[in-house]
Amino acid sequence: MISTRLLARPMGYRPAGLGISRCLAVPSPSKVYRDLRVTAPRQVSPIRRAWKSNITEGEKSGHISTAPNESILFFDNLFPLRVGPVVLWQPWQTDRDLNELLKKYRDSSLGFFDPIKLVKRAISDKVPIQVTEIIPRLKDGGAFVKFTYPETTSPKEIQDQISSFLTETPLKPWFSPFRSVKSGLVQGVPWLEDLYRLPKSRIRVEFVQATDEETPAELSQETLYSLFRKYGKIGEITSQPSDSKVTPRFAYVDFVLVRDAIMAKNCMHGFILREQGSKSATRLRLSYEQRVKPHHIWDWLTSHPRIVIPLLAAFLAAFTVIVFDPIREFFVKAHVQKTFEFTDSRLYKWFKSRTSDILTFHKHKAEQAGLNTLFTHRKDLIDSIQNSLLETIDTFIVVHGPRGSGGRELIMDQVLDGRKNVLVVDCRPIVEARGEAGLIRKLAFEVGYRPVFSWANNLSSMVDLAVQSTTGVKAGFSENLESQVVKILQTTASALKEVAVSDRKKDPKDANISEEAYLEAHPERRPVVVIENFLHKSEEKGIIYDKISDWAAALVQANIAHVIFLTNDPGYSKTLTRALPDRVLNQITLGDLSPGVAKQFVLSNLDSEQDEGSHQEKQVAKDQAEQQDLKELDECIDALGGRLTDLQVLSRRLKIGQSPKKAVSEIVEQSASEILRMFLLAKDNAPSETKWSVEQAWYLIREIAQKESLRYNEVLLSNTFASSTTTSAPEAALEALANAELITIRSKHGRPQTIRAGKPVYLAAFARLVSDEVVSAKMDLGVLTELSKIEAKNIDKVETELALLGSLPSQPKQANGRTNYLLAKLQASQQKIESYEKEMAGLKKILTEVS
Repeated sequence: MISTRLLARPMGYRPAGLGISRCLAVPSPSKVYRDLRVTAPRQVSPIRRAWKSNITEGEKSGHISTAPNESILFFDNLFPLRVGPVVLWQPWQTDRDLNELLKKYRDSSLGFFDPIKLVKRAISDKVPIQVTEIIPRLKDGGAFVKFTYPETTSPKEIQDQISSFLTETPLKPWFSPFRSVKSGLVQGVPWLEDLYRLPKSRIRVEFVQATDEETPAELSQETLYSLFRKYGKIGEITSQPSDSKVTPRFAYVDFVLVRDAIMAKNCMHGFILREQGSKSATRLRLSYEQRVKPHHIWDWLTSHPRIVIPLLAAFLAAFTVIVFDPIREFFVKAHVQKTFEFTDSRLYKWFKSRTSDILTFHKHKAEQAGLNTLFTHRKDLIDSIQNSLLETIDTFIVVHGPRGSGGRELIMDQVLDGRKNVLVVDCRPIVEARGEAGLIRKLAFEVGYRPVFSWANNLSSMVDLAVQSTTGVKAGFSENLESQVVKILQTTASALKEVAVSDRKKDPKDANISEEAYLEAHPERRPVVVIENFLHKSEEKGIIYDKISDWAAALVQANIAHVIFLTNDPGYSKTLTRALPDRVLNQITLGDLSPGVAKQFVLSNLDSEQDEGSHQEKQVAKDQAEQQDLKELDECIDALGGRLTDLQVLSRRLKIGQSPKKAVSEIVEQSASEILRMFLLAKDNAPSETKWSVEQAWYLIREIAQKESLRYNEVLLSNTFASSTTTSAPEAALEALANAELITIRSKHGRPQTIRAGKPVYLAAFARLVSDEVVSAKMDLGVLTELSKIEAKNIDKVETELALLGSLPSQPKQANGRTNYLLAKLQASQQKIESYEKEMAGLKKILTEVS
């Protein structure tokens, strides 16, 4: 409500220099104040909202129209610009606030913080105008003021007077202490829109037609500069490209300050002008435009991929080293020191010691008893390896023996039992992993290297390929398998060194010496690296073993760790000698057990079985043991041999009540079936890269069954190997069969000397296969067929040479010797073929008659 003092004023009253006849209201957020006409003292006409200006019934465009002798001024810097976006979404309560705002304007007291009264203060009393409307624009931070003026004065003169007054007496609002209130004469038709279009320093000036019949003309930059420079400093004027098809035509005017752009937009919107020399008038339609900031750095980066992409790859590599490498070293150290393993905790060891009689399995105790017997026999080897770990030997410890000889149990259960800081790397799952990503993941798991992003290399490879195809430069994001393996092993080496020197500062004597001197002086504190199944499938993943051996050589030479290799490949010396060419390998060879030790191993298992049963079971087991013929057991062990795995199988069969002969017979039968399936019947299923033939495998089986041992060179010179039609390298065939454990090649003075069965039990299995008439006949038939092909091939060569000699015009005497030699060789080959065919006929008869 309006105060009584204001309503009681006589008709026609107005403050000096200002007259208020009416006040209009426009849609929110703008406010238009409609005048109050006082017809009698203490009476007031009712206040109602009227949409005057040019807002007609049914059309609310928001434009301000003026009558004759009326004009509009825009006052800037009345409201903070940050207030506009906040209140823009909230409709202005005109009915509620109209009286209060009108009271604030008509009140003669001037408040310092009142933005409405700044308008009154900005208009001097000497200016001959009468204010009819005030339209605040919160979004633009100013207000439109409509006024009437005498006919003897122009709006331009009134604007000059107000500008001079504001220059002489600047008005600075509380929120802008460095910028005063400014005014500008509205030359166009302002658009009082309430859209969410916030003020910007860039204005888009569109050139539209003034009338429907005329075509607008595009203004030049000089004309635009003369129109807008008076509102503030212009940074740039950008015309529309000449080849642009966008209509209407436009130009950009960039002001330095946003307030200047606001003044220009509100004063010049809808302004109509005719440029000199133009036939048609042009209307200016102004709007704010978001300025696209120049991205000079980004543009340079995207335009120089040959420089940026390698730098980005280097940055990513450096970031990985800085962030992830310390984390990975921490996890490798925790893996070596068993920090997070529950089985090494004191609680677990205490619980295990209290419940060992309850939770220990019967089978485990029996096998452990047999292993204790084996370790007693190998006590000298155990002591030798343990002494090597207490010295600085600067070489590898290689434990070599056939599969099943107990090498892993010897090292892990005896040599390293109770030793801390042991890292076991099993090469079998690494080389058997599928793809490079699987190999990296398995290698990282073996050494405790995490986090590892094995999948990221595939993605990096695709990105690298895409970049290379588009730019012609390899980005270097992806890494090959070799570099990734080296990176994992180097991180592991760093972690092992930290583990080795972790106790250096605990002893005052060692605190002041260097790390290298400490490692050389204390070999007993170095961690131990056990590389198990070394050279497993070495023909497929040879590069992995090369990198592992080089890494192990670096560990040994730098005195960081002791390295123990466990392998059953006889060619290990070639790979390890390449890594350590100036060192002598510390080789430990594990062979088969002697018959006496093998018998003691089996009896130890049986005695442990009897000790764990009840009294009645012990008595029964004792009676069964007394009934067993020890001579029969001796004969069976002689036939079975001293391979540890075979002896364990025999012990299990004897425990379930089988007789020694029956148990050994079934073991031999099982081995024979295995040999038959893997070597003799695998011709159709064998991979194409197999280096040996079925005929060569059967030749070795037959000859070893008869002689037990073959001379290496004698086998190489035999027709089955030397003249084979399926394989070209006899040495490679023998090596492949040795890796498959069908045979064992023993050396003397570094050269292959003899060939024996791969396992002791294989000798009996070979004899059983040879004694089988059907198997022997079928395999001998294949060997004879192969030999016949060899002789037929020789005959073809002889006939070809004889035909060449016969084609000579005259037979020289010097060719008679060669001709006779060829004829004799032809006759010998023919006789061999006839002999082979006779034998083949007999073998075919056996195959048809024997079932």
